[in-house]
Amino acid sequence: MSDLATFAGKTVLITGASSGIGRAFAHRLAAADAELVLVARRADALARLAETLRDRHGATVRVIPADLARPGAAADLYRTLLAQGLDIDALINNAGIGIHGDLADADLGTVTGQIQLNVTTVAELSSLVLPAMVARGHGAIVNIASIAAFQPIAHMAVYAATKAFVLSFTEALHQELKPHGVRVTVLCPGPVRTEFQERAGFKPQYDSAMLDVPAAEVARQGYVGLMANKRAVLPGFGIKAVPLMLRLFPRGFILWAIGHFQTKRR
Repeated sequence: MSDLATFAGKTVLITGASSGIGRAFAHRLAAADAELVLVARRADALARLAETLRDRHGATVRVIPADLARPGAAADLYRTLLAQGLDIDALINNAGIGIHGDLADADLGTVTGQIQLNVTTVAELSSLVLPAMVARGHGAIVNIASIAAFQPIAHMAVYAATKAFVLSFTEALHQELKPHGVRVTVLCPGPVRTEFQERAGFKPQYDSAMLDVPAAEVARQGYVGLMANKRAVLPGFGIKAVPLMLRLFPRGFILWAIGHFQTKRR
């Protein structure tokens, strides 16, 4: 793994880079002298971020506006990378969406869009970049899951299920790729004050008491965990205790308690 002892000069692809944790990762990796490829839907936000990274860190930055919730988007993105002669040394699969509400009331496109972005795109991009990483004998992938990955969540049933996939998928890849010098880490933050909260449909400021780990700190802990080749990173002291607490209570009680909490967020 010595080839990734530093990110200096390495090409890093970050999805969902225009805000939140993705943006924080972009700043951290730019400060580490990585060459960045930033992907998000909003071209204007990407352009502003790229300019900031160049001014603040002297970073080499490319932007590729793309809607990764569209079927086939991962393959299209990979073809664009190849056409630009880009070899990806590290992938930060950050793009994701969660919608708060009952499945019976949900628009089918919203349901399938969550699955496409949170599951299919994560698996496809990982599959596309891994062969070259294995051939080189070094590389890195960070997949952003959530503390929601550890239990079903009523009123966010699809989101929690997609993040459970990301957790399981990433932990398996971590084990698969150990012999090949490729680091794989899953990052499982709790609530973080980002645009995600508004897009999910939560009450403004309802989670304010819980949002005690800023996006920059989540990215820092994810970066440190990746460099240490940790299988999973749960940023924040309180979040680290959640999986243990879930094992101490009956599953039915957990489902009820979390479902009750979710109704308060509407």
